[in-house]
Amino acid sequence: MLSHRTLRARALARPEVKAEYEKLKTEFAFLDQILAARKAAGLTQAEIARRIGTTQSAVARLESASGKYLPSLATLHKYADAVGCRVEIRLIKGRDLTKRSNGRAAGARR
Repeated sequence: MLSHRTLRARALARPEVKAEYEKLKTEFAFLDQILAARKAAGLTQAEIARRIGTTQSAVARLESASGKYLPSLATLHKYADAVGCRVEIRLIKGRDLTKRSNGRAAGARR
């Protein structure tokens, strides 16, 4: 049986898989933080669920990388509080934009 590390290395050797992985890298890193915080707090999914007033299956969805479930900011704050953390959201400049999202040049006025 292949180890997770070997399977991951083989998958990431494929350019199309690596490209998709890179797109989701930030999400995977956030999920790793969530799982590490729960582990550090010594809590189970069921215990988190009781603390935030939801079900164990809802916590499992939040902790999964399925991409089908996008928790609300309020839920993330509750989860963070339950594990003794806080949520911090920032916008980080990643690239220069020459046009605004509506297609007009930056600085152009009507």
